[in-house]
Amino acid sequence: MLIAPSLLSCDFSRFGEEIKRMDKAGADYMHLDVMDGHFVPNITFGAPVMKYVRSFSDKTFDVHLMISEPLRYIDDFCDAGADVITFHVECDSDINATLDKIKSRGVKSGLVVKPKTPVESVFPYLDKVDMILIMTVEPGFGGQSFMADMLPKVSALRAELSRRGLDVLIEADGGIGAGNIKACADAGVDVAVAGTAVFKADDPAAAIAQLKDICA
Repeated sequence: MLIAPSLLSCDFSRFGEEIKRMDKAGADYMHLDVMDGHFVPNITFGAPVMKYVRSFSDKTFDVHLMISEPLRYIDDFCDAGADVITFHVECDSDINATLDKIKSRGVKSGLVVKPKTPVESVFPYLDKVDMILIMTVEPGFGGQSFMADMLPKVSALRAELSRRGLDVLIEADGGIGAGNIKACADAGVDVAVAGTAVFKADDPAAAIAQLKDICA
């Protein structure tokens, strides 16, 4: 299991230092949630901030765009140093055009599914993506409770990927911690986004190690 600390849970007044802290703690990815206040009822940060903090770690920057028109901003986030860009299948941009734009920049691409959206909505695009992110909370705010009823989506997606012989990572995001990460792994999750479970821990390195051990 790869662990991607959600920087939504960090101390934004020490953004760069928090990235360094997660890097030293053994994070595999840095998960950056970008919100526009329109697609979701919250605003976080944009490409200029991400470009600044990119220099604090050479780990994979996993950028989750919770914005209405991701196609308009793909170049900005690629220029800022994104390694993976995921965006919502429910967005207003053309899905294929947005995936093609990400690929044209040499960045890995992915789609995200909200809790109320059927996972089958991403099936037509599976041969064009590197990752599918299944939301296990409603997107917009950190610290929410894990929705276990999203795990059948993960299982259905894993089965479809296996049936088609596709090498696509499955990521899950929302309320993941020691009490439910094993269920995520059993369902087929490859990358777990963990916010509160890591950032609020007395020892983030021990917290990340524990999450990995539980899934080993």
